[in-house]
Amino acid sequence: MRPLPSRRIAAVLALLFGWLPGFARAGKEATYTVVDVDLAQDRLALFLDDEARQPFLSLRRLDAWLQRRGQRLRWGMNAGMFHPGFAPVGLFVADGKERSPLDLGDGAGNFYLKPNGVFLVGDSRAQIVESSRYAAVAGRVRLATQSGPLLVQQGVLHPRLDPASRSRHVRNGVGICAGRVRFVISEQPVTLHAFASYFRDVLQCSDALYLDGSVSSFYSQSPRRDTARARLGPLIGVVDAVDAAVAPPESGVR
Repeated sequence: MRPLPSRRIAAVLALLFGWLPGFARAGKEATYTVVDVDLAQDRLALFLDDEARQPFLSLRRLDAWLQRRGQRLRWGMNAGMFHPGFAPVGLFVADGKERSPLDLGDGAGNFYLKPNGVFLVGDSRAQIVESSRYAAVAGRVRLATQSGPLLVQQGVLHPRLDPASRSRHVRNGVGICAGRVRFVISEQPVTLHAFASYFRDVLQCSDALYLDGSVSSFYSQSPRRDTARARLGPLIGVVDAVDAAVAPPESGVR
């Protein structure tokens, strides 16, 4: 892999089994927390509510629920947009069960900024597909969440992202980058265009999906971190068995 320019190195934080915080800003560039998921070893899971159908609302509450069951949330973040009652907007599949159907309609807001897309995992392979293509790959899906916009599609930025936009929020999303699954949250408010450009130009992602902004939250065990900003609907993260849970190995900057 070719070395990144020094101004970008400070922004790229990749993890195999955990997380590292962003460095201080390099010049005027924002910094990001980036988490890599190895589907061969990591149990990536989507969550919405408990056995009483009460929404978890927070990553901290989800972790407490898991720990009562001999597991723990190694790290987690919000996993898509939601209605006022915290039900998912669009497709939501957890443990192979569809809880909310695909939404191919039109509407206002980032979710409906077409093209939008679906992040899915099936047969140990992750994909990000444009929403209308989901039916072609939906056969053996273990988890899936729909959101929008589709920040990067086959290496091309979403055509309606404005580099001159003044709308800045802490944002999070997921990308497929040379076979890696990479979850990202910005450490400072950024525009959608800047966020998408980070996926494409720094992380070299062929495809990336926006999950949400302003409510974007991140939770981690080691080091301990909880950046809860609001009550949340869909959640995603890596789950460990408590007796097998260990601190992630130190990971270098790449």
